[in-house]
Amino acid sequence: MNKLQPTNAPVNLGRHRRACSICAHAQCEDIDAAFIAWRSPAAIAEEFGLSDRASVYRHAHAFGLFPKRQRNVRAALEKIIEKAGEVDVTAAAVVAAVQAYSKINAAGQWIERTEQVSLNDLFDRMSTQELEEYAQSWKLPRWFTAIAQSATGNDGQE
Repeated sequence: MNKLQPTNAPVNLGRHRRACSICAHAQCEDIDAAFIAWRSPAAIAEEFGLSDRASVYRHAHAFGLFPKRQRNVRAALEKIIEKAGEVDVTAAAVVAAVQAYSKINAAGQWIERTEQVSLNDLFDRMSTQELEEYAQSWKLPRWFTAIAQSATGNDGQE
C-alpha cells in the first residue's frame, strides 16, 4: 500500500492533534485551505515549513479534507486554464480543461447539459418538397440532421 494514499480506518483525532505539526501550526487554517484549493502538498510543506508532504496527507486524511478537495476540482482546472499562456500545452488540452470546467457546478458536481429536440417539430418545419423526398428516399434535409446531431452529441460517425 502507498503510504500517501488515505485509508478508510478511523483516526483518533486526539492522538492526531498531539502529534500533528499542522494542527499546532499558527497557519493551520491556511494550510487546510491550500490543500482544498489543490496546492501541491510538497509546495504546502515547503511554504509553511513542514517536514514533508506526508504530514500534509496525514493531516488531510485525519480531517476529511480529501472529499472537500475533490468537490473543489474547479480550482485545479482554473490553474490549468490560467497557465495556458505561460507554458507549452496543446490547444486540445486547454480546450478540454475549459470544457470540463464548464460542466462542473459550484458544488463540484459534473453536470451534463442536454438539449431536447422534438422530432415532430422538425418534421413540421419541413417543406412539402422535403417531406416528399423523405417519403420516397428516406433522405432527411441537411438542416434536420444537423439539429438532431447537435442535440444528441452524435456526429453521425460511429
